[in-house]
Amino acid sequence: MQSGGERTHQVTPAHAWIVAALIAAQIGALAALGKPAICQCGYVTLWYGNPAGPETSQQLTDWYSFTHVTHGLVFYLGLWLLVPRWSVGARLVAAIALEVGWEVLENTPLIIERYRQGGLAQGYVGDSIVNSVVDTLAAAVGYVMAWRFPVKLTVTLALVVEILLGYAIRDNLALNIVQLIAPSEILTRWQSGR
Repeated sequence: MQSGGERTHQVTPAHAWIVAALIAAQIGALAALGKPAICQCGYVTLWYGNPAGPETSQQLTDWYSFTHVTHGLVFYLGLWLLVPRWSVGARLVAAIALEVGWEVLENTPLIIERYRQGGLAQGYVGDSIVNSVVDTLAAAVGYVMAWRFPVKLTVTLALVVEILLGYAIRDNLALNIVQLIAPSEILTRWQSGR
């Protein structure tokens, strides 16, 4: 996905400042939605491994953090196809804007309620602010990986993440999208192990 001279297009300090401003806006919007800064359990951990547990989307990272890396991979591809003349830094800003927009939308009552219809998210309350920001940073990591890695490696990485998540937790980005758009009782039963 890299064009011949694309490696020479760097992310400038201006791009970094815009990304920081977008993340600050994300924090403000989530606070306005009443999201807690950290897990309401009162502590912060690096990893929370129970995909259906009460601290999913509350701690720094969890199984769904990998789907946000995939967001970055997909955003890189989509923006590379849609606006190939933009610099890699401008596309990074656009990718982060998309991720921030999703992070805010995902934490609205409408989307939270849609998620609750799925097999793994029945007790879902949305993200803590710290989890949401780390998810955005994970998308940035995915974007940079897609920018720097060869196409075959990037595609392989996305497929491996989807397959491993499907096996490990019965959920992944593709299933998440399906369950959000058109919840399936069959998928819900499978995801909850019934």
